[in-house]
Amino acid sequence: MNSPWPRSGVYAITPDENDTTQLLARVQTVLQAGAAWLQYRNKTADGPLREHQATQLLPLCRAWRVPLIINDDWRLAAAIGADGTHLGEDDGELVAARAALPAGTILGASCYADLTLARRAAAAGADYVAFGAFYPSPTKPHARRATPDLLRDAAQFGLPRVAIGGITPDNALPLVQAGADLIAVISGVFDAPDPAAAVRAYLSCFKEAPTP
Repeated sequence: MNSPWPRSGVYAITPDENDTTQLLARVQTVLQAGAAWLQYRNKTADGPLREHQATQLLPLCRAWRVPLIINDDWRLAAAIGADGTHLGEDDGELVAARAALPAGTILGASCYADLTLARRAAAAGADYVAFGAFYPSPTKPHARRATPDLLRDAAQFGLPRVAIGGITPDNALPLVQAGADLIAVISGVFDAPDPAAAVRAYLSCFKEAPTP
């Protein structure tokens, strides 16, 4: 991925927060603490609210020089000029999204626990591949389980590797050591008693991991 964005760090994913003022305040806290990427995700909001919230998040992310990624909806990402979009297996064809999005737009793909999906995503023009859940996740309790070996094996694609699913500061280090470039978290940050401290705790795992 040739881009100005950080290749490693905390990839914060927004919680289902329908109070936009509260959402912006919560995001501000984690960006200020050092989150490297932000994904806007709100499974409870309707279309107009999602567009409103994403539009409001964009200048905040610009101020902190953090890419704003839109979950599940590449058309919304294109409409508001977001930095990228993240698509799951039921969110449309990666090839079609890649062709429709402006040059330089980040395209991420959920690959769950399947290296074949990662191979297809790389061939379709994805800029990063995401695996998980690695641990039991409160957001997706029935998610497929991934192993650290997937992160090691996915190095062959030459793309940033994202780990997600039940990751805490206490269990993140083995994933970083296995090759995770970005640790994606929702509740681990936004539901923490001190979200800023949580971000810093995740970041410490990158400092502890040996340089490949």
